[in-house]
Amino acid sequence: MKMEQSSDEITSPLLSNKEEVEDWKNEENSPIKQVALTVPTTDDPSLPVLTFRMWVLGTLSCVLLSFLNQFFWYRTEPLTITAISAQIAVVPLGQLMAATITKRVFFKGTRWEFTLNPGPFNVKEHVLITIFANSGAGTVYAIHVVTAVKIFYRKHISFFVSLLVVITTQVLGFGWAGIFRRYLVEPAPMWWPANLVQVSLFREIWEQSKSSFEETNVDIHTKLMQRYKQVPEWWFVCILIATIVATIFTCQYYNEQLQLPWWGVLLACAIAIFFTLPIGIITAITNQVVGTIIAGFMYLEVLARSLCTVAILSSEHEAGNKKSSGKGESNGGLAVLSGRSGLNEFMGIDEEQ
Repeated sequence: MKMEQSSDEITSPLLSNKEEVEDWKNEENSPIKQVALTVPTTDDPSLPVLTFRMWVLGTLSCVLLSFLNQFFWYRTEPLTITAISAQIAVVPLGQLMAATITKRVFFKGTRWEFTLNPGPFNVKEHVLITIFANSGAGTVYAIHVVTAVKIFYRKHISFFVSLLVVITTQVLGFGWAGIFRRYLVEPAPMWWPANLVQVSLFREIWEQSKSSFEETNVDIHTKLMQRYKQVPEWWFVCILIATIVATIFTCQYYNEQLQLPWWGVLLACAIAIFFTLPIGIITAITNQVVGTIIAGFMYLEVLARSLCTVAILSSEHEAGNKKSSGKGESNGGLAVLSGRSGLNEFMGIDEEQ
């Protein structure tokens, strides 16, 4: 029986004409056909990247998408605004800034020389702005934890502690990504299928000339990036270590609010570093995200609390049903009171408070 093709699978070339396909066949390219037909093998290292308009539009896109998506995430029918919306919207804004902002060069002739308008808005600025937008478009997982603690467990957790939890968990990812980039980004088989949609959209917006390199050992797109000085790997190691230390300090100093011991942080990091490479390879090649649910089961105290909470909610629901039917009111009430007392005793909560 013929299987249905996934809606995300690319089954036809994204090049515009036959001449481009013939040129592709004669030049070095990615061994992945979908990548070779979608991602250009050319680059212009002279294009300005870290420009004033890039920082303004990128920061604005990140903050706006982050606020809107998190705001609507709490609704029954959440509204999600993807980074593609920003990817399209920033093009006229970038071109408007390029046409209106002064081209004056400040501190000309010194080492601090800079300009707010280095020239026409270019594709590299566009890509970086989209990366900013992508960073803010997704919901932060730590927000789920903070929300659950405040709403379902009704435990106090201050804004500062919540902010530390969100920042440390997010920045940890940059450490993992930097360390594993040689395995999950640079090799040609790691092609991350979901990104091809945005790449093809970039190609439709920006027309670039073609060129190729004659080296054969690594992927052509990795060679293009080798023109630029890479961020040193020790940066990511320092970020990772500093963030782990900050996380342990936060959990120890605010233990009453977070209730996560230092060994829980190290366990979470160990699990993350163990699964990053295999899960990353699977995602890069197949676009299938494999999740893991391990830490909660190994942290038995959290599991026990969750089970007690479920038991109490079930007892309350049963008691409410019996009360509405006029049967078994006392037994249901005793079950709820017994369950609550046990949970309060387990969690160390004074019932008189």
